[in-house]
Amino acid sequence: MTRIRIQSFSVSIDGFGAGLHQSLEHPLGIGFMAAQEWVFATRTFQRLVLGADGGETGVDDGFAARGFQGIGAWILGRNMFAPTRGPWLDDGWRGWWGEEPPYHTPVFVLTHHARSPIEMKGGTVFHFVTGGIEAALERARDAAHGQDVRVGGGVSTLQQYLRAQLVDEMHLAIAPVCIGAGERLFDGLDLPALGYGVSQVVAGERATHVVLTRR
Repeated sequence: MTRIRIQSFSVSIDGFGAGLHQSLEHPLGIGFMAAQEWVFATRTFQRLVLGADGGETGVDDGFAARGFQGIGAWILGRNMFAPTRGPWLDDGWRGWWGEEPPYHTPVFVLTHHARSPIEMKGGTVFHFVTGGIEAALERARDAAHGQDVRVGGGVSTLQQYLRAQLVDEMHLAIAPVCIGAGERLFDGLDLPALGYGVSQVVAGERATHVVLTRR
C-alpha cells in the first residue's frame, strides 16, 4: 500500500524549515544551509547527489538512505524546482540538480503556471501540476505503482499536506543551529489535533531525528 512520506526534512532548533529571501544564490534562504550540514556529510548524499565516493556512515546516513528506499514518486513545491516566481521563463532552467537529479522517479511539481514535462537523465521526469495538492497526489500515487510517495518540500507544501492529513509519516532532522528568521514549519499546525504523534527519536552525529506518524 502506498504511503505518503516526508523524509530528511531539516529543521533548525528554533523551528525554521527555510531561511528568508530564497534565491538562486540562497536556494534554501539566507543562513539555512547550516541546518543541512548533517545530510551533506553522509555517504548517501555524496553518492546519490554528488556522484562521489566517501562520506560518513552512521545514524545520519541511515536516515538519509531510508529517505530514498521504496519511493516511487516525489511531490515538490515550485521553489524546490526553480528560484523564479510567476510565469515560467524561457531561460533553459531544468532544476537545481543538473542533468541527472537524484530522484530517479516521476516528480510532480506544484505550480500555478502550466508547462510541458521535462525528461532528465536517470529516470527523473518533472511534471508540472496546476490542480493543487490532491491532484498532484493522485498523479503521484498512480506513477508510484504501489511504492511510496515522498513529499520533498518546501515548508508551505508540507504544511498543506499535513493540514489535509494526507501524510502518513514525517521524518524531521533537528539541526543544532539557530536561524533566527525564515519559514516556521509548525506555524498554524496543531499536530495532535491532526492525528500526528512522535513514534521515534534518535540522536545522530549531526542532528536529532524525530519521526511522527499519523494515527
